Amino acid sequence: MTLSKQKLRQRINSINSTMKITKAMELIAKVKLQKQRDFMEKNREYASILKATVNEIISRNTHSENQYLIEKDSPVKLTYVFSSDMGLCGGYNSNMLKLIETVIKKEDPIILIGKKQRSWLLNRNYNVINSEMSSDNIDYELIKGLADIGIEKYINNEISGIQVLYTEFVNTVTFEPRLETLLPCLETGEKKYREKNVETIFEPDEDTVLNEVMPMMIQNVLYSTWIQTKTAEHGSRRMAMETATDNAEELSEELLLKYNQARQAAITQEITEIVSGADAL
Repeated sequence: MTLSKQKLRQRINSINSTMKITKAMELIAKVKLQKQRDFMEKNREYASILKATVNEIISRNTHSENQYLIEKDSPVKLTYVFSSDMGLCGGYNSNMLKLIETVIKKEDPIILIGKKQRSWLLNRNYNVINSEMSSDNIDYELIKGLADIGIEKYINNEISGIQVLYTEFVNTVTFEPRLETLLPCLETGEKKYREKNVETIFEPDEDTVLNEVMPMMIQNVLYSTWIQTKTAEHGSRRMAMETATDNAEELSEELLLKYNQARQAAITQEITEIVSGADAL
């Protein structure tokens, strides 16, 4: 059905108003993305050192009975789930939900950080034992407290392992949901953050150092995970709003062309009627 000029103008104005909003959201997400990426890079060096230390201890294979290296006798695993607080970020949240359905059993305890997935999880009877409603107001002390909950459950044999589900920031256009195992601890894959052919001496012994370092590493991994999740969220929102702005601009141009064609046809019709009337006289 052909729209009238008035309806076309209304739609053009509406689309242009929406385009201003999506453009503003794109710019805000872009600024937040840059800030969050800088934050992520500053945390990376410390995380690398911790992981390298754990790797070196594990690779020596003298402490296979350490409490952090053995899978506990429990039917459930604890999962930390990092989600966003808002929508309008493309497939960010839906991709996370698909992975949750695949890798988490409904009886497995979940510690959730972020608002967006909470109602979805509860409506499907997932076992959410702790929920931080906002992922924006997170600091290291809060992450440390959440990490200690999982570590205590693991040491007390209440869970067989700890894993974290989050969205990895690969680059400014690629964001991938990922599941990472924290406990029982295997080698982290981190290269040794020190000179080659230098042997580290751990005092009083490797097992004691591992017991001290592992809680620190788990806390830092969760903190780094939160940083990556927020970075990926801002990046995904920036890309989604950029796409929305481009689509709105394209649609506005198409409707403006139709409006001009309708206006031209109306003027042509009026001229034709005037000429026809003059000829009749």
